[in-house]
Amino acid sequence: MLKLEHLAWDLPDGAGIIKDIDLFMESGKLVVVTGPNGGGKTTLAKLIAGIETPSSGRLYFEGEDITQKDVTERARMGIAYAFQQPVRFKGLTVRDMLELAAGASLTEAQLCDLLGKVGLCANEYVDRELNASLSGGEIKRIEIATVLARKAKLSIFDEPEAGIDLWSFARLVETFEELRREKAGTLLIISHQERILSIADEIIVIADGYVRSAGPKDEILPTLLADEKAPRCPLGKESAVV
Repeated sequence: MLKLEHLAWDLPDGAGIIKDIDLFMESGKLVVVTGPNGGGKTTLAKLIAGIETPSSGRLYFEGEDITQKDVTERARMGIAYAFQQPVRFKGLTVRDMLELAAGASLTEAQLCDLLGKVGLCANEYVDRELNASLSGGEIKRIEIATVLARKAKLSIFDEPEAGIDLWSFARLVETFEELRREKAGTLLIISHQERILSIADEIIVIADGYVRSAGPKDEILPTLLADEKAPRCPLGKESAVV
């Protein structure tokens, strides 16, 4: 479904952030990418979404080479991305954004369902403008709702828990579990949260620009929990199939 071959991405000064990543992600899975800060997780997500272009390597989505396709072309193919720090759109309402994402008008019940999935009340938010009156946590939840409205083949969420209160986070986890049960596309989530890691089908650990480990949650999660109590050691490069 999604295949990465020797993917690499360098800063303008030549410093490598993503150094050589091989991955295969099956359709319909909930995959969580985790690892140390600065290891390349967000950069990897942006490369998949088309926000950044790789320095080398290839990306394939549903058998098609998308390496040179931009973010708009990939969105049309069914790849959606929720930013870690969402963009505000002055002049647009929450209703506008959700209907643009869905590509159709939405009923009040549909709007309520989408906003409810991220812990927001439609009556309070649906006609509000996406401006500075909304907190960072509110705008983050609204963006996640727009990704859900897309019903994309591949939905990428960059640290969806950031800036979200505990109650809304619990509701969001329930939503991810629901999407997983319904096989509503592939979910790729960047997160450090054990609660999100615990609902994954597969976990990918990225460190220093490489895949440190990858595989089924039941194999990878216990090693991560054990690592929290163990001394750190140099990380090497691995390829993985998930």
